[in-house]
Amino acid sequence: MAYVIAEPCIGTKDASCVNVCPVDCIHPRKDENFETVQMLYIDPDTCIDCGACVPECPVSAIFPEPDLEDKWKSFTEKNADYFKLSAAEFEKKWGSPGKTA
Repeated sequence: MAYVIAEPCIGTKDASCVNVCPVDCIHPRKDENFETVQMLYIDPDTCIDCGACVPECPVSAIFPEPDLEDKWKSFTEKNADYFKLSAAEFEKKWGSPGKTA
């Protein structure tokens, strides 16, 4: 199980969660393509399920994957795709810029 960032992050992108993550699994950081993406993403292969990010999120956008509301279930795949697809593939699939945009 990994944590997932869902829709409330869109347009907010408060990086408090990035700063507390002990394994650097939340991206983009402010020194990456932070301005071009619409939200932050958690790498499910790197996340250690510590939950340190959850209380730091000012818009309550971070959830354990099993606790995601049905309307946000697609964000599990969207978070993973950010790390495994090229920017072009991500944008084609999700309609928003990917990691190297």
